[in-house]
Amino acid sequence: MTTLVLTVVGDDRSGLVAAVADVVDEHGGNWENSQLAELAGAFAGIIEVSISPEGAEGLREALAALDGLLKVTVHTGTDEPPHDPVRPLTLQVIGNDHPGIVREISTVLRNGGVSIDRLATRTTEAAMYGGRLFEATVSARVPASVDLASLTAELERLATEIQVDVTLDS
Repeated sequence: MTTLVLTVVGDDRSGLVAAVADVVDEHGGNWENSQLAELAGAFAGIIEVSISPEGAEGLREALAALDGLLKVTVHTGTDEPPHDPVRPLTLQVIGNDHPGIVREISTVLRNGGVSIDRLATRTTEAAMYGGRLFEATVSARVPASVDLASLTAELERLATEIQVDVTLDS
């Protein structure tokens, strides 16, 4: 089987998921994993599809025909395991919203050689605090060669600097 990763973006309206699902099904593909959301009036997502190698090109062409309804970009995925042993790491970040939180956290992770698998963020009204509250959950892979204590210390230093709470679960 071939793995394809689809990114989809379009103006939000009903029927978008069904349109993609119909095309995937019509070409013998299997919808494996996805993350889809409405964000500020736009529909966006990423979808993992498995399909026979012979059916992949036909599926690509059929998805291109959705242009106008959705912009679909198709990437070929890989099933190769990571080369180095890794440990899972989950971070929870919460604090008053301000620009730069994702950049600062992701920079520390990048500098530590950490690979982010999933990042989910949201902002909500924090009525009792008179502003917006930022929340993030990061699922990542830490190479075995990385000193987890040093990474934790750097994240704690950063949390104090940018005034957020960071909780790690490794």
